[in-house]
Amino acid sequence: MTDAPALDQLLDLASRALGGSVVAANDDSFAEKENLIKPQAPTHDPLAYDHRGKVYDGWETRRRRSPGHDWAIVRLGAPGVIRQVVVDTAFFAGNYPPTVEIHGLAAAGSLVADELAASPDWVPLVPRSPVAGDSTTGFEVEDPRRYTHVRLRIFPDGGVARLRVRGEVVPDPAWLAAAPLDLLAQENGGLALEASDAFYSSPHALNAPGQARHTGEGWENRRRRDDGNDWVRFRLAASGLPRALVLDTTHFVHNAPGWAAVWGCDEATADPEDPAAWFPLLPRTRLLPDAAQRFLLPGAGPTGDRTATHVRLDVFPDGGLTRLRLYGTLSEAGRADVQRRWDAAQPD
Repeated sequence: MTDAPALDQLLDLASRALGGSVVAANDDSFAEKENLIKPQAPTHDPLAYDHRGKVYDGWETRRRRSPGHDWAIVRLGAPGVIRQVVVDTAFFAGNYPPTVEIHGLAAAGSLVADELAASPDWVPLVPRSPVAGDSTTGFEVEDPRRYTHVRLRIFPDGGVARLRVRGEVVPDPAWLAAAPLDLLAQENGGLALEASDAFYSSPHALNAPGQARHTGEGWENRRRRDDGNDWVRFRLAASGLPRALVLDTTHFVHNAPGWAAVWGCDEATADPEDPAAWFPLLPRTRLLPDAAQRFLLPGAGPTGDRTATHVRLDVFPDGGLTRLRLYGTLSEAGRADVQRRWDAAQPD
């Protein structure tokens, strides 16, 4: 793929929304370790206290009275190549850790927490580095390998609100080749590249796992006051043959698009930046509000037999959707590309 997403376009591989989990921590006496990977921004109520003391939306350990440091281990929701780690100490102004350190692990199989903690295979991703209180610090990572877990070490103790692990998903080629799949899904490597508008919520929501619980977990743009329309452009997991499409407006009752169209492009034969390179997958079609509409794409002919590496969703004139699914199979070139990325990202 030729697209090289900017850091702020990359997925948070650790996010609970993608299936991430905080599998272990040596201590979370004041605030639970699970808060580290919440997809929402941290919040704070200055008047909130409970039996443990001040309530913080983050992970906070007790005051350490012995040598050592505290740590937490996160299993990534989708393993991949890590490009940036963000340590957010929002609202931890007098109780943040002065320095932090990040390690990565490529774990085969289903290791339990004790086995992960004792593994000798952790690799340094971010050396011990200073952070400030009530602030966000990003650390770029120069490591081309695929990781399944990260370990956050804080020195000596304190609180961290969120840990973001931005990167590119590297799926298992054997899994993708086994059966038809959602070519757009984040967990398979699909990525929203750009959108005409993301005023209310991000287009990354469209190919997120699971069902949205409300409109805030979908993509919604502002109301248009001109003659144009809104759109989102995606990179597929790999080159594939699209066969079925789901446009889901669930929860968008009065603010769904009136119509939608979906287009494909194969960067192996055309430039996605050229408007003429796009071919129709679904012509302009009326959409229902608060409904998941399913469409079988042509299985033969000029469209059905064309492979795609990119997809563009057009909505008319504006409005929100919760999910977009594109089911199909990898092409021969797609399988080779997935295998190449897998091989390049394996540990030494």
